[in-house]
Amino acid sequence: MHIKIMSKNRPCTMRPGHKGEKTGHPRPGHKVSASVRSPGETWVMCDGNPKESSPFINSSDVEKSQQYDGKNMALFEEEMDTSPMVSSLLSSLANYSNLPQGSKEHEEAENNEEAPRMGTLMGVYLPCLQNIFGVILFLRMTWLVGIGGVLGTFIIVFMCCSTTMLTAISMSAIATNGVVPAGGSYYMISRSLGPEFGGAVGICFYLGTTFAGAMYILGCIEILLIYIAPHAAIFRLEGLEGPEAEAALLNNMRVYGTCVLTFMAIVVFVGVKYVNKLALVFLACVILSILAVYAGVIKTAFEPPDFPICILGNRTLVWKGFDVCAKMIEQENGTVTTKLWKLFCDSEFLNATCDEYFANNNVSEVQGIPGITSGILAENLFGNYYQKGVAIEKRGIPSVMDPDAPLSSLNRYVLADITSYFTLLVGIYFPSVTGIMAGSNRSGDLRDAQKSIPIGTIMAITTTSLIFLYGTHTHALFPRFGEAVNGNLVIGTLAWPSPWVIVIGSFFSTCGAGLQSLTGAPRLLQAIARDGIVPFLRVFGHGKANGEPTWALLLTACICESGILIASLDSVAPILSMFFLMCYMFVNLACAVQTLLRTPNWRPRFKFYHWALSFLGMSLCLSLMFICSWYYAIVAMVIASCIYKYIEFRGAEKEWGDGIRGLSLSAARFALMRLEEGPPHTKNWRPQLLVLVSVDAEQNVEQPRMLSLTCQLKAGKGLTIVGTALEGTFLDNHPQAQRAEQSLRKMMETEKVKGFCQVVISSNLRDATSHLIQAGGLGGLQHNTVLVSWPRNWKQAEDHQTWRNFIELVRETTAAHLALLVPKNITAFPSNGERFTEGSIDVWWIVHDGGMLMLLPFLLRQHKVWRKCKMRIFTVAQMDDNSIQMKKDLTTFLYHLRIDAEVEVVEMHDSDISAYTYEKTLVMEQRSQILKQINLTKNEREREVQLIHENATPTPTSPQSPAESAETPGDKVHMTWTDKFDGDQAKAPSAPSPEGIKDIFNMKPNQSNVRRMHTALKLNGVIAKKSQEAKLVLLNMPGPPKNRTGDENYMEFLEVLTEGLNRVLLVRGGGREVITIYS
Repeated sequence: MHIKIMSKNRPCTMRPGHKGEKTGHPRPGHKVSASVRSPGETWVMCDGNPKESSPFINSSDVEKSQQYDGKNMALFEEEMDTSPMVSSLLSSLANYSNLPQGSKEHEEAENNEEAPRMGTLMGVYLPCLQNIFGVILFLRMTWLVGIGGVLGTFIIVFMCCSTTMLTAISMSAIATNGVVPAGGSYYMISRSLGPEFGGAVGICFYLGTTFAGAMYILGCIEILLIYIAPHAAIFRLEGLEGPEAEAALLNNMRVYGTCVLTFMAIVVFVGVKYVNKLALVFLACVILSILAVYAGVIKTAFEPPDFPICILGNRTLVWKGFDVCAKMIEQENGTVTTKLWKLFCDSEFLNATCDEYFANNNVSEVQGIPGITSGILAENLFGNYYQKGVAIEKRGIPSVMDPDAPLSSLNRYVLADITSYFTLLVGIYFPSVTGIMAGSNRSGDLRDAQKSIPIGTIMAITTTSLIFLYGTHTHALFPRFGEAVNGNLVIGTLAWPSPWVIVIGSFFSTCGAGLQSLTGAPRLLQAIARDGIVPFLRVFGHGKANGEPTWALLLTACICESGILIASLDSVAPILSMFFLMCYMFVNLACAVQTLLRTPNWRPRFKFYHWALSFLGMSLCLSLMFICSWYYAIVAMVIASCIYKYIEFRGAEKEWGDGIRGLSLSAARFALMRLEEGPPHTKNWRPQLLVLVSVDAEQNVEQPRMLSLTCQLKAGKGLTIVGTALEGTFLDNHPQAQRAEQSLRKMMETEKVKGFCQVVISSNLRDATSHLIQAGGLGGLQHNTVLVSWPRNWKQAEDHQTWRNFIELVRETTAAHLALLVPKNITAFPSNGERFTEGSIDVWWIVHDGGMLMLLPFLLRQHKVWRKCKMRIFTVAQMDDNSIQMKKDLTTFLYHLRIDAEVEVVEMHDSDISAYTYEKTLVMEQRSQILKQINLTKNEREREVQLIHENATPTPTSPQSPAESAETPGDKVHMTWTDKFDGDQAKAPSAPSPEGIKDIFNMKPNQSNVRRMHTALKLNGVIAKKSQEAKLVLLNMPGPPKNRTGDENYMEFLEVLTEGLNRVLLVRGGGREVITIYS
């Protein structure tokens, strides 16, 4: 296939940006790289929109000096700003890295030279070996085999190595699914599982790396004070026994550890180049030490070393204070006692009083390393765990002892100075297999990271695992500090040609590993701080001019000092095991989630992975956490959970295309498909609200109290959609729609309403509102309740279409079987900050509508605004109803509903229709007819309606006789019309005849309207009397007329029904039961 690429040049000017923006013009012929962008920098497009650094579509760092306006590209010239040509993009695509600005070494900053790229061996394999081989291998491996046995240690090593291998497989898949910048595991987890998981696990990994530095420093000091220079101890150990000797040793560790930590921190602060130059020297020491050990193992098969151990009975003795392993020796002048005799007896003579155990048992000398062919492996196959303070006993040797006799001369025996058990061994050993992230952390320095990371990491783990597994067969039963071998390092006796090879090699190994930890941990913290996801860590993102993380190094040194103050290597090891295991667990989780979701961007070059392997690795990590130490595991998970919730609550919002968001989408899709299976049961019914609000000309919400009421109703949880309608066309009004959506989101955030917002544009508001009701929600997650405010000042509105739209909305909700909530006087409703300390919520249950009237007060009282309000339920009894029985039945019904409320039955007897009712109905119908017959302009019609209403309607406090009421309105209206007609006759487009006006005022009211008005007036009188002091009145909302000829009368009925009430919530059910007495 042949690809022809054509290019034309077209200039593109970048506007001056904000802080961190890249401005100016690229030089002609200068290659623009898409790579380095410091945190906080924003590349700005030619259209002024900030974009993330990327070489793909909408990129801003592409060569903008290219000319596009050529005759061959005329079809695409209008989109060249956002869709650059392929010819201008290929170079950036090939060299794309998108790496954040890392810290440069001093000579690189001065000479401005690019660091050489490393291959698999130097960049991944050897750094992983250096981090994996460490203090545990040299100081604790023989002790682990001695306590746990060959079989138990083999199981521990196999579990830990399997965990790291499975984690390496998952890490290789993630690392080869794109570029992994500085930050290593933190970057992989945060971009795969989101900023919350990434920040929590990143900080845990940082703490683990920091405590690893403390562990390496403690190991370094242990080697120095016990095996290299024992006399350098500040707190002397001579003459001390038991707890005193242990306390003195720990104090030495604290003092020397603090000094070494200070020195290492200064070295790292001065320059990382010194650490990097020494890294190869330290690694060479580690490799030489391991080779020396295995060379010595081979030598023991032919020439076992002289490694004597003195045993009294079956108890191992501390080889200090005596030179011959015997009670007595033969000399020329006879039998004489040895120095060992003097340790257990009160004199050097043969008739001295000696320790009972010493007197009853013989002294024997055995070889500690008898050789491979001696059958020592079978002897050490199974473990032997000890309590603290118990003497170490050698198997297979008889001894005579009194079980009831106390253990005396404790300082002469090798004692177990720590209570050992299997899970403790796992926690102490696991840090020896950590360090598998060393290669991925260096991805920015690798020549081909996607090739080197999988090969180098897996090769390193395979190599170290084989060495560890084989090492379990090469160690015998020896005490930790080597008291039985004259204070020598036990594994050093195996080394060839000299034990000092191991001592010096292990010392430099721990020094190098400690320096590496103090170098890597601050940079990890700096990467987290620069991402801005944890606000209080932002100060640690700053450093020196060359990028060195000064403040992060200071914090790392302080945390590391806390680990050194613990002073016990065996106590620090389980702590960092927790943090590393948690990090590895989430690496496996990230790979499994991405694999199962099958996101389009999940295309790793490393193909040898599977979600089952990732889940197995995750399960192993979680199991090892609790096996090592269940309380440390709980503490680590609590720390990670607190960081997660903090980032979620206070941290900056980041959208990294993480897997958790994809998992949420998959879960949402699954849940929506399940909801499609059928309507929810009555027990699961919740008000899924569609809140209809209006916006002004500036797209600001006109009724913020609507959202306050929504928040107070959301004790029932469920769905909330806040919608508004705009008039116009989508193409012309799209910017206004965006501003309206931003305004809705801001108001929802202010009122603490959790939900979605939706803006619909249509040619008229009626259709836009209808579209909202029809199209809101998705699948089974749709609104079942509409909340809309009462059209205030509907009588004086500029256009009668306002209340007509409201009535049509009522009809549509009825047809769609949706519940309807209409708050009247919404401005009088409380805000979320107000509190009612007393009062009541009155429910007027006139007709049964599915139980909405019962459910809503219960939901409102869950909110702190209404919590102290009592609930009162009123119902209406007719003449033929038994009001006493009704009250009993209603009380029983509420008891079964588990709702606490006062019950009252109001009796409404039949009565004659008053003259005032006739008058009210007549005036209402007259106004209706006038509006239909007189063809006035909008402004004139509004004034006419207002004048008729004000002049013709008498006040209820001064009733008139039927005769007066029949005459007065007609005269007044006639006078009003005459003045209007005489003054504006020329303006009226078509005036009706005076006979038509006279017919209107001689008409009789419709009997159906009279009955409705009679009901509205009577109910209003009763409600106003009983609920005048109520904080809120809930009332059944009557349905609209079936024919549209009486729509304006319907509004008048509702106005009369709620007249004189402060806060009213009109409720109309959706035609289904929403509350039940069953569990």
